[in-house]
Amino acid sequence: MAKWMVRKKVISVIVLLLIVFILGAVLPYAWQPKVSRNMTEQFQPDDFYGASETGERACIISDNETALEERIRLISQAEKRIILSTFEFDADESGKDVLSALMAAAERGVEVSVIADGFPGVLQFPGNPYFHAFTGTPGVEMKVYNPVRVWKPWTLMGRLHDKYLIVDDSTYLLGGRNTYDFFLGEGTGYQNYDWDVLVWCKEKEEGAAGVLENKSVGQLLNYFDSVWYHPESKRFYSRFRQKLSSVSKAEEELKTRYAGLQKEHPDWFEACDYEEKTFPVNQIRLLSNPVQTGVKEPVVFYQMTELMKSAREEVRFHTPYIICNDWMLERLKEVCQSVDSVQMMTNSVANNGNPFGAMDYQYHKQKILDTGVEILEYDGGVSYHGKCFAIDDRLSGIGSFNWDMRSAYLDTELMLVLDSEGLNRQLREVMKQYEKESLKVRKDGTVRIPDGLEPQQMGKKKEWMLKVLHWIGGWARFLM
Repeated sequence: MAKWMVRKKVISVIVLLLIVFILGAVLPYAWQPKVSRNMTEQFQPDDFYGASETGERACIISDNETALEERIRLISQAEKRIILSTFEFDADESGKDVLSALMAAAERGVEVSVIADGFPGVLQFPGNPYFHAFTGTPGVEMKVYNPVRVWKPWTLMGRLHDKYLIVDDSTYLLGGRNTYDFFLGEGTGYQNYDWDVLVWCKEKEEGAAGVLENKSVGQLLNYFDSVWYHPESKRFYSRFRQKLSSVSKAEEELKTRYAGLQKEHPDWFEACDYEEKTFPVNQIRLLSNPVQTGVKEPVVFYQMTELMKSAREEVRFHTPYIICNDWMLERLKEVCQSVDSVQMMTNSVANNGNPFGAMDYQYHKQKILDTGVEILEYDGGVSYHGKCFAIDDRLSGIGSFNWDMRSAYLDTELMLVLDSEGLNRQLREVMKQYEKESLKVRKDGTVRIPDGLEPQQMGKKKEWMLKVLHWIGGWARFLM
């Protein structure tokens, strides 16, 4: 057989395998399920309000440097157990700060459990000496959710998007921050603005199972168990801790780094008066998507919009991107028809760090406006990554859920909903600081520029890139 015919057959086989792989990775997620009848019958917005204080208190962590500080403080003061869930965990500056604190906690006898998503994990963990040093520490167990397996393309799109840190089954941080420099610390390069909510329990009475009874941390611990013990959560461990010099060097560097943090930031390691810093809450409820890797019922989106529809006067919500199908837009329209004032803030096209989010918003802005929502476009120069909402003067929501089809149907997602006038007031005050740097979108899609704000200009390169993305990938909105 001629060589050219052999090459042609090999190329044909490769192309066929590539097509099968792509179809296998995409088609299982093209069908988007409806909300179940059981969900619509059982969900009651009144359940999210409480008549009296619960004993738990909460506050907003709105800036990146404080977010790193609080993580180090909580980890350094842990006595029994630490749980960290994160989509992405990098061994950059802030990532190594967190790693060093976690490793120090394990060395003093604290049980440390870390779970991260398998997609960034395949790039970050296997060849990284810092993670090998960390996972080789006695008392540390690390897992990756749904690790990338090319021979199982139908599982590739299901991702773990939850971000939270729990210490001693009593205090936790939950929000939208990943564990690396874009989200934590001072940062001199690219950054994202985001949110955490810190929940602290004044009462330390434990139930029979060792979990605080009738507290929100119990909801979060139960959710963690459902992911941790899921068949698609696989253990990551090191076989090289004592074999490779790079791992030994990384271990010593993390120990030195932790000692340096203690010397440079002694206040990070001091006990905090959380009662003074936090606000009392009447109720805390956790919204969560199903945890399987396949396509999901849009639980969190349905529950959030049901809560919004029950508002008396106004709804304010922030999302980095908004990529909605017709059903999601119809839900937003129902919210706008039920409530006098509904306002959304999202990134302007020029300010958006997610090219897919920028592209989709550029081409579907008018459909969003047609729902009746008032749109503000954040244009402050740093990509905004915050996911939060305020309903009237009591309910606040903070978490990982973006208003896109990926968060609705594909990923694990969490939103914590708190009934607290003080926390609601704090959230609104910080939301307003971002909104001051926003463009107001008119009903025809044009913008009104507030005094003192000079809008960013989108470069020709980005403009061209968005057109190409729309042409090539516009059909795949359900994966974004």
